[in-house]
Amino acid sequence: MDGHARPAGVSRVAGTARLVALCALAALSCGAALARTLTVCQGGCEYGSVRGAVAAAVDGDTVLVEAGTYREGALVIDKAITLEGEGWPVLDGELRHAIVTVEADDVVVRGLVLRDAGRSHITDIAALRVAEVSDCLIENNRVENAFFGIYFAKSSGCVVRGNRVTGEGTNEAYTGNAIHLWGTNYLTVEDNYATGYRDGIYLEFARGASVRRNVSEGNLRYGLHFMYSNESVFEDNVLRANGAGVAVMYSKKIDMHGNTFADNWGAAAYGLLLKEINDSVVTRNTFEGNSAAVYVDGSNRTDLTRNDFIRNGYALRVLSNSMGMRVMYNNFIGNTFDVVTNANRSYNSFLENYWDAYEGYDLDRDGVGDLPFRPVRLFAMTVQSYPQAMVLLRSPLSQVLDYAERVLPVITPKAIEDDRPLMGRIVWSSSTP
Repeated sequence: MDGHARPAGVSRVAGTARLVALCALAALSCGAALARTLTVCQGGCEYGSVRGAVAAAVDGDTVLVEAGTYREGALVIDKAITLEGEGWPVLDGELRHAIVTVEADDVVVRGLVLRDAGRSHITDIAALRVAEVSDCLIENNRVENAFFGIYFAKSSGCVVRGNRVTGEGTNEAYTGNAIHLWGTNYLTVEDNYATGYRDGIYLEFARGASVRRNVSEGNLRYGLHFMYSNESVFEDNVLRANGAGVAVMYSKKIDMHGNTFADNWGAAAYGLLLKEINDSVVTRNTFEGNSAAVYVDGSNRTDLTRNDFIRNGYALRVLSNSMGMRVMYNNFIGNTFDVVTNANRSYNSFLENYWDAYEGYDLDRDGVGDLPFRPVRLFAMTVQSYPQAMVLLRSPLSQVLDYAERVLPVITPKAIEDDRPLMGRIVWSSSTP
């Protein structure tokens, strides 16, 4: 036998491997070749109804819907297809039923107008419902006048991108949420617009969500509302002029950065409500023109750093059941009250913030005030105990109370004190960590 010859068994194994590889390649090629585009239009196409094209499609196909209005009841997508609109076709729910329900993995829904979905106080009817699937893409759709707009239940790995969800809600009890996530894992919600619903973006038991670059405004209750949604990231969103602002509740390891909370105004409105939020970070956000910019209740080990608090009623309201919070490197400018608390003692730290109300001096010119600053005003504590005293806000009496407390501080909590107040406003840059 030649010394370089391979045993017969080795040759057979190698040949089998090559055959398997060729078969796999052929199968992939055949699959790609067999993927079809089924066109739907209202005259002259192979399909005259979306329902008929969806029924005829198989995994990998695209159902392309041309411009027009289609009234076809509730569509169910139970195969891995792409449903795509061209020229903004309208699927009309006629105010009676759900419009599209996705029940298969790897589905794409793109470029559709979903209008006038049904309403119910017993079941959560949505214009677009996604239930128990993974790896779907809901992109560049318009949802108009629905009870719930886009509704996810028990799904994972999906992306909701570039959708415009507009409602006509006038009462919280008679409308749902624009984008609703329940029982989901690692969903991405980005570049969407939501208005006119109860909550703009709602998450419950939504682990590892990424919510970024959305605009949520003019909703009846919260622009963003989430509960029990650990390890989620919220970045670069604009949340403004919502009935009660933003509520973040019962979660841990939350990262909120680069967001704008603005013009959330009312007796029970917050720029951001932190209710039992632990081990989280709130950084590089802008809070402007809110009744209460940040309201902290029962939250522990949460950092508020490098934020701008501008022209709010209350910049920061911290209840006594919140501990281990670090408030550092923030700008407090033009707020009626910078900090308010219901506690005489504090287990939170304040350091190196800029307070425009600080009247100290900097003899060594190191940019840090030589005297500590107590941001809690005596009049603020009076209002905390007696809300009706707010009518005296700009009266000489309120000014006398605050001046007396600065001269002889005995009532406001010493524990809430910035030992190193900055003399000038902090200017953020791209290189600032």
